[in-house]
Amino acid sequence: MHLRPTSAELIVAVREHLESAVLPLIEDPRVRFETRVAAHVLSIVERELARGEWPAREALARLEELGIERPTGDSLDEVWRRAEEELCLKIRGGEADQGPLREEVLEHVRETLRERLRVASPDFPIA
Repeated sequence: MHLRPTSAELIVAVREHLESAVLPLIEDPRVRFETRVAAHVLSIVERELARGEWPAREALARLEELGIERPTGDSLDEVWRRAEEELCLKIRGGEADQGPLREEVLEHVRETLRERLRVASPDFPIA
């Protein structure tokens, strides 16, 4: 564990290097595309690190409101993923096909997608 540079700072440095120093030198279209994808992936990781645990905590709170019991896990991400899996089982089982749970599940899914778009593509217009 190092104090400086932080993981986020290292990611920014690598992304900026790819965009400013490497991309202009690449002539092969395939390699140029792959390098752009790599830089974009690093920008996603930057935004995920900046958002911290808040999105997972919010999603878990919404899942608990839907009646999903908080599972155990070694990390917040693991707990959140297991809770999402439980919701998927309810959906596959038809429990959210109608009634008030259906609307609550749809709103949870919408908010989860909005959060993912904020990270993956922040310029995408979100309704």
